[in-house]
Amino acid sequence: MKTMLNEPCLSDTTDPAIITERRLVLKVLRSGLQMLGCVVGRNTEVVLHDLTHPENSVIDIVNGHVSGRRIGSSVLSGPQNDRGFSAVMQEIKNESCGEPSVVGGYETLTPTGKKLRSATVVYRDAQGHPFASLCVNADISGIEAAQACLAQLLASGIQTTEHPVSEPPDMEILMAEIIQDAMQCTDVKNGVMNKKAKLQAVRQMQERGIFIVKGGVEKAAKALGVTRYTIYNYLEEIRQSQTRV
Repeated sequence: MKTMLNEPCLSDTTDPAIITERRLVLKVLRSGLQMLGCVVGRNTEVVLHDLTHPENSVIDIVNGHVSGRRIGSSVLSGPQNDRGFSAVMQEIKNESCGEPSVVGGYETLTPTGKKLRSATVVYRDAQGHPFASLCVNADISGIEAAQACLAQLLASGIQTTEHPVSEPPDMEILMAEIIQDAMQCTDVKNGVMNKKAKLQAVRQMQERGIFIVKGGVEKAAKALGVTRYTIYNYLEEIRQSQTRV
């Protein structure tokens, strides 16, 4: 879910030229936020802050349910252990650099204890003052729970397997999912995949990178009921069609 304010909150005491600059940058950042909002999942929050009004800094947000924030929320209402917030405080003190500052790949916690993976960019105006930040917070608590469950299942499987396979089990699962998804998305008539449907499946598998992984060609060939040489022929057809476009 996405909400936004019509106008950014900017300080009236700032030079008019700087106000114009800030508004232009915030307009550009908002368009980027809107674009991201069209593709990120519900577990990823994107937040735009106006740092000149920290009491209600949030001026645009996507998936605010992740951290429980909304338009008008304070910069202090963000996740716990937020290194991005610390960076903002440091940038306010340091006006010697005019470049945006990027703080990425750190973990934070929501008020309810959910673990997030976060990143922040702090933007400065022409005078070197930080005035905006764009933050991304991904809820990874569900992913970690799923990984823990999967690890237990895989560990159990390894104990009962007499001849371990050469690839790690998690790679086997990923490859199987890619193949299954590709086959389900093709145009199948009367339960039978014709050449066109198989080409569609191979194209989707290729786009997801399965053929750069050892054993990918063989697994795809087995699933489609063709030889590995047929898969190579399909890949060549796909390459030629892309060249002609």
